[in-house]
Amino acid sequence: MKSAEIPDNETERLQALRELEILESVPEQGFDDLTLLAATVCNTPMSFVSLIDQDRQWFKSAYGFALQQTSRDVAFCAHAVLEPNDVMEVPDTAADDRFADNPLVTGEPRIRFYAGAPLVTEQGHALGTLCVVDQRPRQLEPRQREALRALARQAAAQLKLRSMHRALEKALEAARTYQAELEEYQSRLRKLNMQLHTRSITDPLTGIYNRLALNQQLSQAVSHAKRAREPLSLLLIDADHFKAFNDSFGHQAGDDALRQFAQVVRHSVREADTVARYGGEEFVVILPATGS
Repeated sequence: MKSAEIPDNETERLQALRELEILESVPEQGFDDLTLLAATVCNTPMSFVSLIDQDRQWFKSAYGFALQQTSRDVAFCAHAVLEPNDVMEVPDTAADDRFADNPLVTGEPRIRFYAGAPLVTEQGHALGTLCVVDQRPRQLEPRQREALRALARQAAAQLKLRSMHRALEKALEAARTYQAELEEYQSRLRKLNMQLHTRSITDPLTGIYNRLALNQQLSQAVSHAKRAREPLSLLLIDADHFKAFNDSFGHQAGDDALRQFAQVVRHSVREADTVARYGGEEFVVILPATGS
């Protein structure tokens, strides 16, 4: 038995095969249809879509005999890929020094006839073959050779379409991932903006509106009162003797008193009313639809 030589473009050829991500993939109808057609057209009991990996021959489709893979050393197709533009035909393996003692000849599936048309990419890399096999010596007719070559071109096109489909799926998945990440980012940004807005109009000590918010709320309340011709009242509240309280009990106690005072005021007015800290111990309440 003579093992096939390694193609001159082996590194690029294997890279092209890896990029297909087809090795170990599940059976696919498109390839099974091609092996069925090849066996039918060539009138052989067996047909295979074979891919030549670094150390093995792996079958994407096997018609007539259950094979998943073999060693590359015994692969007929490893010889066929050395001539990408030709159909390699072995009329009688028993009479061919390369294959006479090949275990695929002396044992199952007992190959006596082989013909393989390489699967060639657009870059010229022969990745494997579409081959037909018989258990008796024979030869293909010219029309069968051309048909096998045509079917091999279809198998190569199927490989390309499969690769394009997988690339499209990856692109769509990447787009979905990007969209999800973008939506999550936008959600976080909205929450952050809301938090920043809330902080910008909230007095950090008492938790009620600050002076900026008071000015905004008052402007809106005045405009509404004018349009609706309703009364509007403004209540100014000043905590008496607050400085003396601070001097006596300290600033921490003073801050606690202001927080409690703010809560008392907020719970003492209507829901429609606006309570804000004007500054220091001064508070303002906007009372819409309220006369003097």
